[in-house]
Amino acid sequence: MRNSTDILISGGGVAGLTAAAAFGAAGFSVICVDPEPPVTAEADPGSDLRTTAFLQPSLPVLQAAGLWERLAPHAAPLQIMRIVDAGGVQPEPRIVKDFDASDISDQPFGWNLPNWLLRREMVARLAEMPNVRFRPGTATKALLTREAEARVTLSDGSSVSARLLIAADGRNSPMREALGIPVRTTRYGQKALAFAVTHPIPHRNVSTEIHRSGGPFTLVPLPDRAGRPASAVVWMECGPEALRLAALPVPDFEAEMNARSCHILGPLTLESRRSVWPIITQVAARMAGERTALMAEAAHVVPPIGAQGLNMSLADLRLLLDLAQADPGALGGRKMLDAYHRRRHPEVLARATGIDLLNRSSMIGAQGLRDLRAGALDALYSLAPVRKTLMRAGLGVR
Repeated sequence: MRNSTDILISGGGVAGLTAAAAFGAAGFSVICVDPEPPVTAEADPGSDLRTTAFLQPSLPVLQAAGLWERLAPHAAPLQIMRIVDAGGVQPEPRIVKDFDASDISDQPFGWNLPNWLLRREMVARLAEMPNVRFRPGTATKALLTREAEARVTLSDGSSVSARLLIAADGRNSPMREALGIPVRTTRYGQKALAFAVTHPIPHRNVSTEIHRSGGPFTLVPLPDRAGRPASAVVWMECGPEALRLAALPVPDFEAEMNARSCHILGPLTLESRRSVWPIITQVAARMAGERTALMAEAAHVVPPIGAQGLNMSLADLRLLLDLAQADPGALGGRKMLDAYHRRRHPEVLARATGIDLLNRSSMIGAQGLRDLRAGALDALYSLAPVRKTLMRAGLGVR
């Protein structure tokens, strides 16, 4: 049996679900498929314990998609991005610099939410939309493109004809591979631990990156848990060390994470299981193929620094929406997809290069180089025009 739709989205992660809601709200017919049912409760096995910070430019997309009204009650605002250099001989803060959103805007930098909760609310939103069908437990298996359509065979034996196929199916995207689009991958030998903590000192809507070696230890605000201030943690380390930390008994792990956090928020208490994720940079050679647009991790993967990952994905989505709405009759055509690649790919390359440099700087272990890193942070922060330019660049605005 073959179904027809305007848009088929391969991938039901946060990016794919957002795209489904956004295109559905814009009036297009959408089918979204994913091989796995979404895990929508924190305690369930396989739940994604990472968090996503939606930066300012993403807010209009979420509002237009009808998602923000669902997400706002659960979101923790990010008013200040604090950079702490703890790269001295002892693991303690020696330079602390605050990048305050009020210097460039009347809004926070962004808003932070747990990924499992995002899936819960996004799936609920799609269920309200008559022109959107979400089919979890169904994978894309084969792709045949023609000038007029993309024909996709699904794992249940059915097929879909779509004017536009959006590949949002992850860093190992089967749809990207079917198109023969190569990727360039950089491996750092790093992994990231993701988990939630509570602490006695309120975070006051400050996201804190603590730099020493191995990668940043980042505390991102969450809403209170059982009356206690809470944060999500992303702790990047070399692979063997990350695996060692993940296997420690809880008391030993808490001792190590408290030393690494420099007690910025007081004693941290582990409140969730620990998950481990590999860290890479990966960029596809092209953002589009015949009748197909790559977005999110199918197109680009970057280390989790500065809340850039999903916000790069939503920049993909914003441009795709703009192009689709400007000429709905040309949806998925060569002109639209060439414009998408031409306008997005240079920005993706530039941002991936910048994040790569930041990550390499955060990994530095030699004391002399850590001292140089601290001096550079101090010098850049002291120049107000440079500081404001860096903040705007981080948001992806001019």
